[in-house]
Amino acid sequence: MNSLDGIRVLDLSRVLAGPWCTQTLADLGADVIKIERPGSGDDTRTWGPPFLKNEEGVDTQEAAYYLGANRNKRSVTCDIAQPAGQALIRELAAHCDVFVENFKVGDMARYGLDYASLKALNPRLVYCSVTGFGQTGPYADRAGYDYAIQGMGGLMSVTGERDDLGGGPQKVGVAVADLMTGMYATVGILAALRHAEKTGEGQQVDMALLDTQVAMLANLGANYLVSGKAPGRAGNAHQNIVPYQVFEVAPAADGSKDHLILAVGNDQQYVKFCKVANIPELGVNPLFAKNRDRVLNRAQLVPILEAVMRTRGKTDWLAALEAAKVPCGAINNLTEVFADPQIEARHMITQWQHPVRNDLRLVSSPIKLSSTPVRTDLPPPLLGQHTEEVLRGVLNYSDAKLSELKRNEVI
Repeated sequence: MNSLDGIRVLDLSRVLAGPWCTQTLADLGADVIKIERPGSGDDTRTWGPPFLKNEEGVDTQEAAYYLGANRNKRSVTCDIAQPAGQALIRELAAHCDVFVENFKVGDMARYGLDYASLKALNPRLVYCSVTGFGQTGPYADRAGYDYAIQGMGGLMSVTGERDDLGGGPQKVGVAVADLMTGMYATVGILAALRHAEKTGEGQQVDMALLDTQVAMLANLGANYLVSGKAPGRAGNAHQNIVPYQVFEVAPAADGSKDHLILAVGNDQQYVKFCKVANIPELGVNPLFAKNRDRVLNRAQLVPILEAVMRTRGKTDWLAALEAAKVPCGAINNLTEVFADPQIEARHMITQWQHPVRNDLRLVSSPIKLSSTPVRTDLPPPLLGQHTEEVLRGVLNYSDAKLSELKRNEVI
């Protein structure tokens, strides 16, 4: 049994924000029917290399990008530009609990697939729209892309090395605006489903990448609103906590530079760190004893710590700091991440029986539920893999009806 057993989701989203939302719903047990363009499908199917290799080691048409955001779904091809395709979607929507789309504002209305139209067919439907800027406001008609949103929403102004050290705007290494919008959309959908269960009424969930990016400024957004001062880039340092940054340590065995993260979160941890570092006097120095003073006197303290940290190697530091319960960490590449015993113990890699390869490894859902664990039964689907299965099972389409739709290239 899964948490969302019995919930059916009609997914007209593509690329990342929408699919990330529906993948989470699918992991939790929802039956997610992914609608894709006949012949091409989700844009990310071609976003490679890398592509999944078959048993003979030959590249297939399954891009790793697509595989990473579409597990536990069923793929149905449908051309929604055709009236017959629009009618098919309306039929499916009448049998679904959730509808997710990330088309530009107004596109769904042109197809007769907007919230008002589908609500008339299914009053309980939870309809989630994911766009760059939302359904309202002066930017509503614009297309939204994660990279641009990271810039517009302030994230790139606080990401990257300090300007006085030669830094400049820097995006995050993964599409965090897309990913966080997908997660917030999941939360919004679950809340709306709860309301629909209690009242019988669905609603529209209006998710915008820009809204999400501004919300996830978190403490930095609050800092600005409270102080009126716009924070700048701080590199690997923290705006409100010291010492909380990357430090260079003694060179690695091969002579290359090595680093670790020191994340002292409170004054007690700072005292412990000073003892481990053999500088106990700095733990009681009135200039540095309290975090607010360490932040104000950052320019004096950090150079001292930089010199101290370079006196010992990473392995030595990590062992000593962990023993003293001082938060710290290595900076791993992905080879090291997926070889980490903690990652293995937490089962963060799942093996799937994919149609073209029976040992496909993918990153697992991080959600651990004691009574209703996440699903691992449907690998990311081939394009249109479940078209006939869904149309027969959900809509009771006959062979003749399916043949007609294929002949007209609707599916």
